[in-house]
Amino acid sequence: MAAGRAVGCFGLTEPDFGSNPAGMRTSARRDGDDWILNCTKMWITNGSIADAAVVWAQTDGGIRGFVVPADTPGFSAPEIERKMSLRASVTSELVLDDVRLPASAVLPNAKGLRGPLTALSEARFGIAFGAIGAARDCLETAIEYAQSRAVFDKPLSAYQLTQAKIADMAVELGKGHLLAYHLGRITDRGEITPEQISTGKLNNVREAIAIARECRTILGANGITLEYPVIRHANNLESVLTYEGTSEMHQLTIGKALTGQAAFR
Repeated sequence: MAAGRAVGCFGLTEPDFGSNPAGMRTSARRDGDDWILNCTKMWITNGSIADAAVVWAQTDGGIRGFVVPADTPGFSAPEIERKMSLRASVTSELVLDDVRLPASAVLPNAKGLRGPLTALSEARFGIAFGAIGAARDCLETAIEYAQSRAVFDKPLSAYQLTQAKIADMAVELGKGHLLAYHLGRITDRGEITPEQISTGKLNNVREAIAIARECRTILGANGITLEYPVIRHANNLESVLTYEGTSEMHQLTIGKALTGQAAFR
Protein backbone atom coordinates (compact mmCIF):
# COMPACT_ATOMS: atom_id res chain seq x y z
CA MET A 1 0.00 0.00 0.00
CA ALA A 2 2.79 2.43 0.87
CA ALA A 3 4.37 1.84 -2.55
CA GLY A 4 1.06 2.30 -4.35
CA ARG A 5 0.88 -1.30 -5.55
CA ALA A 6 -2.17 -2.19 -3.46
CA VAL A 7 -5.36 -0.44 -2.39
CA GLY A 8 -6.26 -0.30 1.27
CA CYS A 9 -9.22 0.85 3.33
CA PHE A 10 -9.73 2.01 6.92
CA GLY A 11 -12.41 0.19 8.90
CA LEU A 12 -13.38 2.14 12.02
CA THR A 13 -16.96 3.47 11.64
CA GLU A 14 -19.86 1.13 12.36
CA PRO A 15 -23.59 1.47 11.64
CA ASP A 16 -24.27 2.66 15.22
CA PHE A 17 -20.86 4.08 16.11
CA GLY A 18 -19.41 6.98 14.14
CA SER A 19 -18.63 9.84 16.51
CA ASN A 20 -18.17 7.37 19.38
CA PRO A 21 -15.68 4.79 18.07
CA ALA A 22 -14.84 3.65 21.60
CA GLY A 23 -18.25 1.96 21.72
CA MET A 24 -17.58 -0.20 18.66
CA ARG A 25 -19.11 -3.68 18.69
CA THR A 26 -16.49 -5.28 16.47
CA SER A 27 -14.99 -8.17 18.43
CA ALA A 28 -11.70 -9.98 18.09
CA ARG A 29 -11.20 -13.07 20.25
CA ARG A 30 -8.30 -15.42 20.61
CA ASP A 31 -8.50 -18.95 19.26
CA GLY A 32 -5.13 -20.54 19.93
CA ASP A 33 -2.57 -18.39 18.15
CA ASP A 34 -5.20 -17.01 15.78
CA TRP A 35 -7.79 -14.25 16.08
CA ILE A 36 -11.48 -14.54 15.13
CA LEU A 37 -13.14 -11.27 14.04
CA ASN A 38 -16.85 -10.51 13.73
CA CYS A 39 -18.28 -7.14 12.75
CA THR A 40 -20.02 -4.86 10.33
CA LYS A 41 -18.26 -1.63 9.44
CA MET A 42 -20.02 1.15 7.54
CA TRP A 43 -19.15 4.07 5.22
CA ILE A 44 -15.74 2.67 4.33
CA THR A 45 -14.02 4.41 1.42
CA ASN A 46 -12.55 1.97 -1.14
CA GLY A 47 -13.94 -0.99 0.81
CA SER A 48 -15.08 -3.03 -2.18
CA ILE A 49 -11.93 -2.40 -4.25
CA ALA A 50 -9.38 -2.73 -1.46
CA ASP A 51 -6.76 -5.46 -1.44
CA ALA A 52 -6.65 -5.26 2.36
CA ALA A 53 -8.56 -3.56 5.15
CA VAL A 54 -7.25 -2.17 8.41
CA VAL A 55 -10.02 -3.09 10.84
CA TRP A 56 -10.26 -1.88 14.42
CA ALA A 57 -11.78 -4.24 16.97
CA GLN A 58 -12.41 -4.72 20.68
CA THR A 59 -10.18 -7.32 22.32
CA ASP A 60 -9.70 -8.42 25.92
CA GLY A 61 -6.75 -6.05 25.98
CA GLY A 62 -8.55 -3.06 24.47
CA ILE A 63 -8.94 -1.79 20.91
CA ARG A 64 -6.44 -3.19 18.42
CA GLY A 65 -5.93 -2.88 14.67
CA PHE A 66 -5.88 -5.85 12.31
CA VAL A 67 -4.79 -6.13 8.68
CA VAL A 68 -7.41 -8.19 6.85
CA PRO A 69 -6.64 -9.34 3.28
CA ALA A 70 -9.74 -8.98 1.13
CA ASP A 71 -9.58 -12.62 0.03
CA THR A 72 -9.82 -13.92 3.61
CA PRO A 73 -12.78 -16.34 4.02
CA GLY A 74 -15.70 -14.64 5.74
CA PHE A 75 -14.76 -11.14 4.51
CA SER A 76 -17.07 -9.24 2.17
CA ALA A 77 -17.52 -5.60 1.21
CA PRO A 78 -20.88 -4.78 -0.40
CA GLU A 79 -20.85 -1.38 -2.05
CA ILE A 80 -23.19 1.38 -0.83
CA GLU A 81 -25.23 2.60 -3.79
CA ARG A 82 -27.67 5.42 -4.63
CA LYS A 83 -25.49 8.16 -3.14
CA MET A 84 -26.13 11.78 -4.14
CA SER A 85 -22.78 12.97 -2.77
CA LEU A 86 -19.19 11.78 -3.28
CA ARG A 87 -20.39 9.80 -6.26
CA ALA A 88 -16.87 9.38 -7.62
CA SER A 89 -15.82 7.65 -4.40
CA VAL A 90 -16.39 3.95 -3.79
CA THR A 91 -18.08 3.56 -0.40
CA SER A 92 -18.83 0.20 1.17
CA GLU A 93 -19.77 -1.86 4.16
CA LEU A 94 -17.26 -4.31 5.57
CA VAL A 95 -18.71 -7.57 6.84
CA LEU A 96 -16.49 -9.95 8.80
CA ASP A 97 -18.15 -13.25 9.64
CA ASP A 98 -15.87 -15.42 11.80
CA VAL A 99 -12.82 -14.17 9.91
CA ARG A 100 -9.75 -16.05 11.08
CA LEU A 101 -6.46 -14.17 11.14
CA PRO A 102 -2.96 -15.16 12.25
CA ALA A 103 -1.24 -13.40 15.15
CA SER A 104 0.88 -11.51 12.62
CA ALA A 105 -2.23 -9.63 11.42
CA VAL A 106 -2.26 -7.47 14.56
CA LEU A 107 -0.73 -3.99 14.21
CA PRO A 108 2.05 -4.28 16.82
CA ASN A 109 2.35 -0.66 17.94
CA ALA A 110 -1.28 0.48 17.76
CA LYS A 111 -3.15 0.04 21.02
CA GLY A 112 -6.34 1.84 22.00
CA LEU A 113 -7.80 4.66 19.95
CA ARG A 114 -4.57 6.62 19.61
CA GLY A 115 -3.70 4.81 16.37
CA PRO A 116 -6.95 5.40 14.47
CA LEU A 117 -7.44 8.91 15.86
CA THR A 118 -3.94 9.90 14.77
CA ALA A 119 -4.80 8.72 11.27
CA LEU A 120 -8.03 10.72 11.38
CA SER A 121 -6.12 13.83 12.44
CA GLU A 122 -3.98 13.54 9.31
CA ALA A 123 -7.12 13.28 7.17
CA ARG A 124 -8.79 16.23 8.90
CA PHE A 125 -5.69 18.34 8.36
CA GLY A 126 -5.89 17.65 4.63
CA ILE A 127 -9.60 18.48 4.56
CA ALA A 128 -8.82 22.01 5.78
CA PHE A 129 -6.98 22.51 2.50
CA GLY A 130 -9.27 20.49 0.23
CA ALA A 131 -12.44 22.27 1.31
CA ILE A 132 -10.89 25.65 0.59
CA GLY A 133 -9.82 24.36 -2.82
CA ALA A 134 -13.43 23.49 -3.60
CA ALA A 135 -14.57 26.91 -2.41
CA ARG A 136 -11.97 28.61 -4.57
CA ASP A 137 -13.16 26.73 -7.66
CA CYS A 138 -16.73 27.76 -6.92
CA LEU A 139 -15.84 31.42 -6.44
CA GLU A 140 -13.67 31.65 -9.54
CA THR A 141 -16.46 30.03 -11.55
CA ALA A 142 -19.06 32.43 -10.15
CA ILE A 143 -16.92 35.51 -10.90
CA GLU A 144 -16.29 34.41 -14.46
CA TYR A 145 -19.97 33.65 -14.96
CA ALA A 146 -21.08 36.98 -13.46
CA GLN A 147 -18.77 38.86 -15.81
CA SER A 148 -20.17 37.18 -18.91
CA ARG A 149 -23.84 36.95 -17.96
CA ALA A 150 -25.91 39.98 -19.05
CA VAL A 151 -28.93 40.97 -16.94
CA PHE A 152 -30.97 44.06 -17.88
CA ASP A 153 -28.36 45.03 -20.47
CA LYS A 154 -25.32 44.97 -18.21
CA PRO A 155 -23.10 42.26 -16.71
CA LEU A 156 -24.36 40.54 -13.58
CA SER A 157 -21.04 41.46 -12.00
CA ALA A 158 -21.91 45.17 -12.31
CA TYR A 159 -24.67 44.94 -9.71
CA GLN A 160 -23.99 45.91 -6.12
CA LEU A 161 -25.68 42.82 -4.71
CA THR A 162 -23.49 40.55 -6.81
CA GLN A 163 -20.33 42.40 -5.87
CA ALA A 164 -21.28 42.25 -2.17
CA LYS A 165 -21.68 38.47 -2.43
CA ILE A 166 -18.37 38.11 -4.23
CA ALA A 167 -16.53 40.37 -1.79
CA ASP A 168 -17.88 38.56 1.28
CA MET A 169 -16.99 35.17 -0.17
CA ALA A 170 -13.50 36.34 -1.08
CA VAL A 171 -12.95 37.52 2.49
CA GLU A 172 -14.00 34.17 3.95
CA LEU A 173 -11.97 32.29 1.34
CA GLY A 174 -8.90 34.34 2.19
CA LYS A 175 -9.33 33.71 5.91
CA GLY A 176 -9.67 29.99 5.23
CA HIS A 177 -6.49 30.02 3.15
CA LEU A 178 -4.58 31.79 5.91
CA LEU A 179 -5.86 29.33 8.53
CA ALA A 180 -4.81 26.35 6.42
CA TYR A 181 -1.35 27.80 5.78
CA HIS A 182 -0.95 28.60 9.47
CA LEU A 183 -1.85 25.05 10.46
CA GLY A 184 0.60 23.79 7.86
CA ARG A 185 3.42 25.80 9.39
CA ILE A 186 2.53 24.55 12.88
CA THR A 187 2.53 20.99 11.52
CA ASP A 188 5.94 21.49 9.93
CA ARG A 189 7.25 22.51 13.36
CA GLY A 190 5.74 19.37 14.90
CA GLU A 191 3.56 21.42 17.23
CA ILE A 192 0.05 20.79 15.87
CA THR A 193 -2.67 19.71 18.32
CA PRO A 194 -5.99 17.91 17.64
CA GLU A 195 -7.89 21.01 18.75
CA GLN A 196 -6.11 23.15 16.17
CA ILE A 197 -6.88 20.60 13.46
CA SER A 198 -10.53 20.61 14.55
CA THR A 199 -10.55 24.40 14.17
CA GLY A 200 -9.29 24.10 10.60
CA LYS A 201 -11.71 21.35 9.61
CA LEU A 202 -14.70 23.00 11.26
CA ASN A 203 -14.14 26.49 9.89
CA ASN A 204 -12.98 25.70 6.39
CA VAL A 205 -15.66 23.13 5.59
CA ARG A 206 -18.38 25.32 7.07
CA GLU A 207 -17.23 28.34 5.06
CA ALA A 208 -16.66 26.31 1.90
CA ILE A 209 -20.20 24.96 1.84
CA ALA A 210 -21.58 28.46 2.47
CA ILE A 211 -19.50 29.77 -0.44
CA ALA A 212 -20.66 26.95 -2.72
CA ARG A 213 -24.30 27.68 -1.92
CA GLU A 214 -23.88 31.41 -2.49
CA CYS A 215 -22.08 30.84 -5.76
CA ARG A 216 -24.97 28.66 -6.87
CA THR A 217 -27.28 31.66 -6.47
CA ILE A 218 -25.04 33.76 -8.73
CA LEU A 219 -25.22 31.10 -11.42
CA GLY A 220 -28.99 30.89 -11.07
CA ALA A 221 -30.56 27.86 -12.72
CA ASN A 222 -27.24 27.09 -14.42
CA GLY A 223 -25.86 26.50 -10.96
CA ILE A 224 -27.68 23.18 -10.61
CA THR A 225 -26.24 21.72 -13.83
CA LEU A 226 -22.99 19.80 -14.16
CA GLU A 227 -21.90 22.20 -16.88
CA TYR A 228 -20.39 24.08 -13.93
CA PRO A 229 -18.65 22.55 -10.89
CA VAL A 230 -20.57 24.42 -8.20
CA ILE A 231 -23.40 21.99 -7.42
CA ARG A 232 -20.96 19.07 -7.47
CA HIS A 233 -18.78 20.81 -4.89
CA ALA A 234 -21.84 21.73 -2.80
CA ASN A 235 -23.10 18.13 -2.82
CA ASN A 236 -19.68 16.75 -1.91
CA LEU A 237 -19.16 19.29 0.86
CA GLU A 238 -22.40 18.09 2.45
CA SER A 239 -20.59 14.79 3.05
CA VAL A 240 -17.36 16.48 4.12
CA LEU A 241 -19.37 18.36 6.74
CA THR A 242 -20.06 14.96 8.33
CA TYR A 243 -17.10 12.70 7.60
CA GLU A 244 -13.82 12.73 9.52
CA GLY A 245 -15.71 14.14 12.49
CA THR A 246 -19.02 15.99 12.34
CA SER A 247 -19.12 19.74 12.85
CA GLU A 248 -20.71 19.14 16.24
CA MET A 249 -17.89 16.86 17.38
CA HIS A 250 -15.28 19.41 16.34
CA GLN A 251 -17.18 22.09 18.22
CA LEU A 252 -17.10 19.91 21.33
CA THR A 253 -13.40 19.18 20.87
CA ILE A 254 -12.65 22.89 20.73
CA GLY A 255 -15.03 23.54 23.62
CA LYS A 256 -13.26 20.97 25.79
CA ALA A 257 -9.89 22.59 25.06
CA LEU A 258 -11.25 26.00 26.04
CA THR A 259 -13.25 25.05 29.14
CA GLY A 260 -11.57 21.89 30.37
CA GLN A 261 -14.95 20.15 30.43
CA ALA A 262 -15.78 17.16 28.24
CA ALA A 263 -19.34 17.45 26.88
CA PHE A 264 -19.32 14.37 24.66
CA ARG A 265 -21.81 12.49 26.85
